[in-house]
Amino acid sequence: MTAILFGAFIVLILLGVPISFVLGIAATLGLVAAGNYPMQVVIQRMFAAVNSFPFMAIPFFMVAGEVMSRGGITKRIIDFALALVGRFKGSLAHVTAVTGVIMGGISGSGVADTAAIGSLMVPEMARRGYDKAFSAALTAVAGSIGLIIPPSIALILYGVTAQVSIGDLFLTGIIPGVLIGLGLMLVSYIVANRENYPVEEAVSWKEKLVRFKDAIWALMMPVIIIGGIRGGIFTATEGGAVAAVYAIVVSLFVYREMTLKDLFAALVEAGKKTAIIGFLIATSSLFSWILASERIPEQITSFIVSLTDNKYMILLLINILLLLVGTVLDSGPAIILLVPILVPVAKSLGIDLVQFGLIMVINLTIGLLTPPVGTALYVACNISGLPLLTLSRAVLKFLAVMLVVLFLMTYVPALALLPLQLGQ
Repeated sequence: MTAILFGAFIVLILLGVPISFVLGIAATLGLVAAGNYPMQVVIQRMFAAVNSFPFMAIPFFMVAGEVMSRGGITKRIIDFALALVGRFKGSLAHVTAVTGVIMGGISGSGVADTAAIGSLMVPEMARRGYDKAFSAALTAVAGSIGLIIPPSIALILYGVTAQVSIGDLFLTGIIPGVLIGLGLMLVSYIVANRENYPVEEAVSWKEKLVRFKDAIWALMMPVIIIGGIRGGIFTATEGGAVAAVYAIVVSLFVYREMTLKDLFAALVEAGKKTAIIGFLIATSSLFSWILASERIPEQITSFIVSLTDNKYMILLLINILLLLVGTVLDSGPAIILLVPILVPVAKSLGIDLVQFGLIMVINLTIGLLTPPVGTALYVACNISGLPLLTLSRAVLKFLAVMLVVLFLMTYVPALALLPLQLGQ
């Protein structure tokens, strides 16, 4: 059964079959080969996976992200970011990094943020003399921060799968997201000085205040969500509903840049994305259930632990595994597949599961920027018109920043869990 399960998985992946179908087909073939499972279990397990209250957070945050990306939010955030960092060398590069951090607190999707930021910033930076490869690579990395900073769809998926507090995960996602943003600014400053990139005009404090007031509705969204969840006012799922309603009200009645037709289009798009994720969760759950039934995660855990009894070496091996997996799988299926396998390892090492979720998500965020499946990288290629190889080279300097932050979150648990300690 195990041979057929993994054999079918590998063959279907190589044939280019979508990952959700790969998981469902491989799992079904494995059950047929075993011969001792009733086939009704396929539907039962798939339905049980999505019949979950925490899962409802995903469609709500999808709606919030779609609505706010269409409601004039991105332009206001960029204007506000420019007011903050416009006086630095390579101003637009710093704006891109700051915008990535702020947008990450709104949409929850790294790919969506890359598309939203890149469509505005890459052409503008090219027009002002920035190297296009540098601009596109920076945009891809800045947009990918959305996978780490709350409300992150990846953190929600991990929380649901590993049965970990989504509110705690949201809180701990802030520090690595901000650190990556600061690291991108540092790299941008070094490159800007070397290439003599331009400085934008300084903005007066009065103009900064005007832009802050204009962007305040967008900036308040993550504050409301995280504050409400941590304050016990609502659950993470209810927070998603609050975010969706808030986004609709702001876009329709405050900024007034969204029509009812735009709202309908946003709801349709959010519905499509939710359906894709829901089907993926259903088939992944079936696959994971078979793995658990055959005690495969326990065997893998025993194998990893048998290699070394050094906690830090095992963490290094897990990071290498996650980085490799991230190159071939998107974050969603990777989380759902690997959580049942790796969480027992983390427990055996005494690693806090909130910290471990952070480690997983940062690794898989790096996967958005590495071929062959680097989704954010492909979006940046499409926006800039540059070949994948050129952009892959340009993104390396920024990946170094993410690897440093990953190292800190892995080996300095006090830093990773600092927001939880402060919130107690």
